[in-house]
Amino acid sequence: MDSALMADLVSDAALVLIAIAVGGACFLAMNSFAAAQRRRARLAGAAGPVEEGGGSVVEALSGVVSGVRRLGDRLAIQDPSQLPALRARLVQAGFYSREAAAIYLGARAAAMIAAIVGMALALPWAMHFGGGMGAIMVGALFALAAIMGPEQVVKARRRKRELEYREGFPDLLDLLVASVEAGLSLDAAVSRVTEELQRRYPILAEQLHVLTLELRAGRSRKDAWTGFAERLGIDEARSFATMLRQAEEMGTSLGDTLSVFSDDMRSKRMLRAEEKAMALPAKMMLPLILFIFPCLIGVLMLPAIYRIKMTLMK
Repeated sequence: MDSALMADLVSDAALVLIAIAVGGACFLAMNSFAAAQRRRARLAGAAGPVEEGGGSVVEALSGVVSGVRRLGDRLAIQDPSQLPALRARLVQAGFYSREAAAIYLGARAAAMIAAIVGMALALPWAMHFGGGMGAIMVGALFALAAIMGPEQVVKARRRKRELEYREGFPDLLDLLVASVEAGLSLDAAVSRVTEELQRRYPILAEQLHVLTLELRAGRSRKDAWTGFAERLGIDEARSFATMLRQAEEMGTSLGDTLSVFSDDMRSKRMLRAEEKAMALPAKMMLPLILFIFPCLIGVLMLPAIYRIKMTLMK
């Protein structure tokens, strides 16, 4: 097949994809805007006239979010088995809303549509306007960022929060040991420790506050601590919840159990610090080879090379 004919076919296919994508996006936007208009009309009829002006941007954003949520709801209906695991990952990333899973799935689908549109726009540019491989690479990078973007955002938030949890968990245990040995109950000790950790570890203190509210609401201690460990998503919290459940079932001393577990967490923190220190020489090897050694060789060899050159010129 002739290359010119192939280029025309690819361009026609790209234009068809662009038309489909733009039409679908316009349909979703119009549907979302119409739904927002209907809700606003109902609210205006129930509560009086609504002020206009600065709320247009907010209304547009709410319409987009509602459209993404509806798209995510349709995707969630197709595979309901993935929702519990997805909700758990989103909770560990800090998204506590019940609609977070639907919004996440809708955002991924919208990102896929954006990736298709980006590649469809890049192909005619590469074929007719001299973009070449550069345009295709730009389109591929855009598609990769659009496809992997939502997942990477969730992973980055989880890593950030897990880092704070791991750094603050030994301090949490030390404060719990001090509070329990001072005569406070475990629930009162958790409330006290939450206040102490508010400035240093705000995200961990937020999770402890949720735990305190669950205990005050009447949830059993075993279920509350298990939910706390699942929200944190780290092994230390799961081990701590298991230890508390076993101590409660066997009737062992809570102060002694917390002291032993706190010593173990402190030892693990020291081991992690030593592991990072031992891995530092291996991590420094590549920067040394790429940046330091060439400069050092240049400083040592250039004077000798210059002298040899001057000697040979004579």
